[in-house]
Amino acid sequence: MFDEKRAARHGLAFTAAGLLALAACSSGDAAADESVTVPEDAAVEESTVEELTVEVIESYDHDPGAFTQGLELGEHPEHGTVLYESAGLYGESDVRATDPATGEVLASQDLPAEDFAEGLTLTGDAVWQITWQEHRAYQRDPATLDVVATAEYEGEGWGICADGDRLVMSDGSSTLTFRDPDTFAATGTVEVTLEGEPVFSINELECVDGQVWANLWQTDQIVRIDPATGEVGAVVDAAGLLSPEESAGADVLNGIAAAEDGAFYVTGKHWPKLFLVRFV
Repeated sequence: MFDEKRAARHGLAFTAAGLLALAACSSGDAAADESVTVPEDAAVEESTVEELTVEVIESYDHDPGAFTQGLELGEHPEHGTVLYESAGLYGESDVRATDPATGEVLASQDLPAEDFAEGLTLTGDAVWQITWQEHRAYQRDPATLDVVATAEYEGEGWGICADGDRLVMSDGSSTLTFRDPDTFAATGTVEVTLEGEPVFSINELECVDGQVWANLWQTDQIVRIDPATGEVGAVVDAAGLLSPEESAGADVLNGIAAAEDGAFYVTGKHWPKLFLVRFV
């Protein structure tokens, strides 16, 4: 299934190894065509970016019809521990609360047909759900999922998370925007970089312990961002979670929710599986 985000917003997401390889080239040098000899005793700066992989703890059924845009674990007043999930596409967008162990949809609300749902997050007493190009954020009751307030914002909406004092929102660029959790007003921004290079296509977000974990759209990578500086401190290679058979009808990795003891739930758009994992 084609993700309808515009190709004009595409960017390159580099791993630490990729950036180090890129640094060996000099496209602006007049002698770039010539071979370059590096002295044997030249100092090579070691990357401080962690390169992690995924350890699967458990897998569960997930609705393959859900074009997952946002995922977060929370406590529902009636159903207990649930995964709040935002699913996109025009005419198909909704918000739902599901049982993590079975994938059963316990509560849901459809969005208007003209809305393309994107990320969602939980604050103390609300669910915030954003839209792609409609410039609307919906504040919802966490029990009924009914809309209790609507906020307007400029630009696109991709991912969102709450760090306790503020909201953090992505728009597909290398910029994260901080927002007031009550009014949704923008309060600041930070540029995301990996070893000095901007990181684009930042999508679904999860705020954990003062850090922001982010899916990079159209990749199998998840990055850990320090919101104080914008620097990426870790890159997770999450490739290979689905079997070839499961991948046949699936789209890209997207959806990350913090669980207990440092674990995470991860899934993707039209994925038939939800995974409980550790980054190791």
